Amino acid sequence: MTTTAQPSPAPAPSRPIALITGVGRSIGIGAGIARRLAASGWDVAFTYWTPYDRRMEWGAEPGAAASIAQELAEAGARTAAIEADLTDPDAPARVFDEAEQRLGGPVTALVLSHAESVDSGLLDTTVEAFDRHFAVNSRASWLLIREYGLRFRGEPGTATGRIVALTSDHTVGNLPYGASKGALDRITLAAAHELAHLGVTANVVNPGPVDTGWMSDDLREALVRGTPLGRLGTPRDTAHLVDFLCSPEGQWINGQLLKSNGGAAA
Repeated sequence: MTTTAQPSPAPAPSRPIALITGVGRSIGIGAGIARRLAASGWDVAFTYWTPYDRRMEWGAEPGAAASIAQELAEAGARTAAIEADLTDPDAPARVFDEAEQRLGGPVTALVLSHAESVDSGLLDTTVEAFDRHFAVNSRASWLLIREYGLRFRGEPGTATGRIVALTSDHTVGNLPYGASKGALDRITLAAAHELAHLGVTANVVNPGPVDTGWMSDDLREALVRGTPLGRLGTPRDTAHLVDFLCSPEGQWINGQLLKSNGGAAA
């Protein structure tokens, strides 16, 4: 009699699992958060979307996802890099399915670091661009948070689940980005109340001016002048705050919009 070998089930995780969106570039904020959480004892699933970077002036970074995954593995984390088009309403459920299957357990922390960001103002924003910004920055974030809430199973009486979303206060000349990030704020802050019974906290972080390759020299100099500490933020600065919010020590911080911007002037 012959038998067919069956695939082994994924091993139960010994570390909590974080799902981080928008980790497509090695110098990005998402990658900085992934490195910090991996070093703090988390396994990490992350999403990226190469076509978006190809549209941007910085271009796609060949092999970035594999390189970041290797870094996280060297820090002791099991990883799952998932390419996902978040304009697709079905993508969030697929992302969670793949993260759970590949890492062998439920997601404990959801960090929303993805973004559609193309500069345009009140008079020159197209309907297509407006809709794409809201599809990615607002709708996908809601669907990811909803999927997380439907799947999360915490211990009664404890606050073990975490949602952290990255936002922006851009407005002038940045209409669709700023407006869709404003909607993201409200969605995340609603989760702090509506998911509280599950033992989940939800907060929004504004990282302020962080140069990940998109700033001009003039803008960089102006932002440095407007920051009391005399420098721009780094992905590591944002990652330290997210790491704290995701830790047991951060469980009392809930329903907040936190500025991690070095005191930068508005």
